[in-house]
Amino acid sequence: MFGQQRRSCAVIVLLALTISFANRLYAGTSGLALEYVVTAERPVFVTHAPGDFERIFVVEQAGMISIIVDGVLLETPFLDISNLVYSAGIYPGLLGMAFDPEYETNGFFYVVYHDLPNIDIAVMRYQVSVDPEIADPKSATPIILIPIGATNECACIGFSPLDGYLYVATADGGVVSNGQDLNSLLGKILRLDVTGDDFPADSQRNYAIPPSNPFVGIDGNDEIWAYGFRKPWRLSFDRETGDIYIGEVGSDYWEEVNFQPASSTGGENYGYGCKEAFQCLNLTGCDCKDPTFVDPIFAYENPAFFGAAVIGGYVYRGCAISSLVGSYVVADVRTQLVWTFRYDGKQLTDLQEVHSDLDPGGGFTLSPPLASFGEDAFGELYMCEVSSGEIFKIIPAVGTYLDCNDNGISDACDIDAGTSEDVNNDGIPDECGCAGDVDTSGSVDIGDLINLLGCYGYPADECSYPLADIYNDGYINAIDLTYLLGNWGLCP
Repeated sequence: MFGQQRRSCAVIVLLALTISFANRLYAGTSGLALEYVVTAERPVFVTHAPGDFERIFVVEQAGMISIIVDGVLLETPFLDISNLVYSAGIYPGLLGMAFDPEYETNGFFYVVYHDLPNIDIAVMRYQVSVDPEIADPKSATPIILIPIGATNECACIGFSPLDGYLYVATADGGVVSNGQDLNSLLGKILRLDVTGDDFPADSQRNYAIPPSNPFVGIDGNDEIWAYGFRKPWRLSFDRETGDIYIGEVGSDYWEEVNFQPASSTGGENYGYGCKEAFQCLNLTGCDCKDPTFVDPIFAYENPAFFGAAVIGGYVYRGCAISSLVGSYVVADVRTQLVWTFRYDGKQLTDLQEVHSDLDPGGGFTLSPPLASFGEDAFGELYMCEVSSGEIFKIIPAVGTYLDCNDNGISDACDIDAGTSEDVNNDGIPDECGCAGDVDTSGSVDIGDLINLLGCYGYPADECSYPLADIYNDGYINAIDLTYLLGNWGLCP
């Protein structure tokens, strides 16, 4: 065991230094709001299948995965493995889900849970049935089983958008030294190739070791990608850059967010249990000044100063909230404080605390404990409350986005998903405008055709009817003619 130092004025100064990395902290100007979606049974995560803009999958702690379609939670679960899952108490249970990058063709998805009766971390693969709303429970294939016991249970999984490997984040199992022990899979981020099998004689290990993993051929478990963690909750990838953000739940001192750039070749040591954020834990054999330790990019004191446990979030890459694009969103489980900030790999900026903006109204309130953030196919973000079961969506504040077709989805998201065309790239779905109305008469007809043909083959800036450049590429040509004929008579 190790002796833990009491918090001091110096620790609080370190917090101030952390916040000073950013611009001045402020609240109430984020342009964000919160929208109630559904109530589920102890939801701990929401996610989406690749290319699926219609559905959201809800992971429920007791062992079920449900589906939301058009704001309705379907009665029949997508998967029910509650007979396999240990879910007593606050932390253990079915904790995560990740769809195979090739899900649209192979139907594979992966879950992570604490199993019965041993409470080990189990990563399993399942396959959807012929019914896209129901998975085949008989398709279960073990990927990896990691003994952890009943203390400090936690795990999450996700596929990198860059290399396609499955990343598994594990807690230390209550043994502080596990984070630094390269012969233990606890307190680590693992990196597995689920398309291969390097262990054909072991039915519980159905994966291959990526040859570029940092400990291949040297001391340390080959599965390890990064180490020095206590309880990663959660790990997420920036879907645009591939950078990894890890919420790290502390013990008595600090809550933190750690970062691994997409360019990393792995092997980073994030310090636990030698240190927690900036605080030395005096573990035997540790040098807290080791320059190889990677410090967090954001941290706050626990519990006296702010909160209880960090809820790692996502870098927002959605289409509905332009002001939030590129910002990381993170929260505290108990206080409901929600922060957004930007990180460019070197400097943290634009730090805001936005909880005061996130009032869903309608009799609903954002209340503890939060369990997780989640992301849909659009890149929009959700928040889960585990006790109340309420799931909320982060949305732009009233009046800050356009929805010309009144379908409840911003115009930008309709265009992004391909559910609406925008052939002239003006940001307005074509069904709301009139692509092809060259003479602005209110209809697409013979007059528009004559005017377009009169400019055919010329640059748009040499035409008396610049709207004839329907495709907005600077020239009036066959593609514009095609769109005009396709929209014949279709003005709203």
